Amino acid sequence: MQITWYGHSCFKLETGASTLLIDPFLKGNPTFEKCGLAFADAIKGVTHVALTHGHGDHVGDTSEICKTTGATLIAVYELAMHLKGQGCEKLEPGNTGGTIQSADFNITFTNALHSSSSEAGIYLGNPCGLVIKPKAATDTKHVIYHMGDTDMFAGMELIAAFHQPTIGIVPIGDRFTMGAKAAAFACRRFFTFSTVIPCHYGTFAGMLDPDAKAFADEMKGHHVTVPKVAIPLTMT
Repeated sequence: MQITWYGHSCFKLETGASTLLIDPFLKGNPTFEKCGLAFADAIKGVTHVALTHGHGDHVGDTSEICKTTGATLIAVYELAMHLKGQGCEKLEPGNTGGTIQSADFNITFTNALHSSSSEAGIYLGNPCGLVIKPKAATDTKHVIYHMGDTDMFAGMELIAAFHQPTIGIVPIGDRFTMGAKAAAFACRRFFTFSTVIPCHYGTFAGMLDPDAKAFADEMKGHHVTVPKVAIPLTMT
C-alpha cells in the first residue's frame, strides 16, 4: 500500500488495482499548488473519491475529478446527492456506521465532531471519519482511520476497539479541529497506532498551525510520520 499526502486533508491511497482520493482539495490548496505536481498527474488513475464532510476545503475538486476519471464517489447520503447534481454519476452513498464494499477495500463511516454544509449554507449530512480496510490477502495489517475534521470524543475508544486501526490520519491544525495537544492526547489515550500521520495544518496562514512540530513534540515516543507533499509513503 502507498499513501500520498496532497496537503490539508487530501490523501491518495493505492491498494490493489484501486486508487482512492480522500477529501480532494487540490485547486486553491496552497500546500498542493507549491509542490509542483500538475493537477492532471495528481488525479491520474483515480478510481474512487471518498469525502469526510461537505466543507469546500474537503469536497474541493470532487466533481471535476469524478467527471474526468469516472471515479466512484463515496460520501454520506446528503452530500452524495448534492454532488450528483454537480455531475458525479457513480455514487456509493452511506451514513454513520455503514460500510461501503469495493473490490480492493472497505470504507466504514464513523462519527466526527464537526459540521457539514456548503458555502451557501446547504446542510450536507453528518460529518464523518473514515475507516479503510484493504482486502488484499497480503495486506492484513493496514487499517486506516482518517478522522476527518473533529475534536476528540469518547466514542474514539469504541472505534479503536472495534476497528483496530493501525494507521491514524489526524487533524492537528486547531481552530476548526483538534490542536496539537488535544490531537496527541486522543492518539495516546484511545489508540495504538503503528503510524500516525498529521494533517489539516499549514494551509491557511493565521488560521491553522503552520506546521506539525508541536504535534510531533507532544507525540514523542510514538510513531509519527510527517509526510512530504506528493511523495508516496510505502506502508510495509
